[in-house]
Amino acid sequence: MKIGILALQGAFVEHEKMLDQLGVESIELRNLEDFQQHQSDLSGLILPGGESTTMGKLLRDQQMLIPLREAILNGLPVFGTCAGLILLAKQITSKEESHLATMDIVVERNAYGRQLGSFYSEADCKGIGKIPMTFIRGPIISSVGEDVDVLAIVNDQIVAAQEKNMLVTSFHPELTNDLRLHQYFMNMCK
Repeated sequence: MKIGILALQGAFVEHEKMLDQLGVESIELRNLEDFQQHQSDLSGLILPGGESTTMGKLLRDQQMLIPLREAILNGLPVFGTCAGLILLAKQITSKEESHLATMDIVVERNAYGRQLGSFYSEADCKGIGKIPMTFIRGPIISSVGEDVDVLAIVNDQIVAAQEKNMLVTSFHPELTNDLRLHQYFMNMCK
């Protein structure tokens, strides 16, 4: 099994470390050539946290947006954390245009405020149990389509969801020592 990690910007190295602990090979995807070279070998894709506007611009500049979108729509399992969640959302409540727009969710960027608004919580995640959640200027999912399964709620806000081959979290599981959410994604990739 090989997992591609979008490595344009953000917390991609932390995801690599989680996969290493699970004994899963990963490859950094920095441009279209990387994706095309490894696409047939990929069992899944991780879109890390970072800055969604910057990542969206870089995806467009690198001509990666449409090929990644097509791969996801064709069933490639994808795990988007924080900014990765925003990249996957069909609708963003700010005036910002959507990016990959593959998941039937509406997202509010920076819903938890500035960096100082970051916090830690523990909550139940459907199919996993109680897990640690680190929020850093995290988005919230303000609404979901009928085929989207809500996996976790914190403070009456949706913070984790799944639709078919797409898994998203508002928080950063890669910033904890808990491997269960990454293992959940690996099970989706099999």
